[in-house]
Amino acid sequence: MQHQQGFTLIELMIAIAVIGIIAAVGYPSYQSMMVKTNRGTAQADLMSFASAMERHYATTFSYKGAAAGGSDTGAPAIFATHSPSTEPAAKKKYTLTIHSVSTDGNNFELRATPVSGSPQADDGIIVIYSDGRKGWDKNSDGSIGNAEFCWSC
Repeated sequence: MQHQQGFTLIELMIAIAVIGIIAAVGYPSYQSMMVKTNRGTAQADLMSFASAMERHYATTFSYKGAAAGGSDTGAPAIFATHSPSTEPAAKKKYTLTIHSVSTDGNNFELRATPVSGSPQADDGIIVIYSDGRKGWDKNSDGSIGNAEFCWSC
């Protein structure tokens, strides 16, 4: 008699079921971690953007004119317009903008707005102000509430 080697159909089905369960549990955790990672990258890009605004202020004595076309608000001319700034624009997760500059040119608000259709779409805007305050619209209602003036709340 010959002794056959290999797996039975039942053993293969059990192995596939175990792999399926592991994937079903692990994938949502992976997605959540990727959203947090992309948010962290956007926060780092906002810090670099704020540094670029400070350099602009040091040379012009105003935050005015830092946007494209010499404008005060909108897409920046002094920094990348998207995050992650090290990636091509086609892979952007956030759009970076100068949301406001005070009339005297001494204060600014920078925003990272999640790109719709990306995993970040429902993550809420991230904000940094010229006075160092940071905010994250955790509940995605379009504004920064008093409890949202932090990046890890």
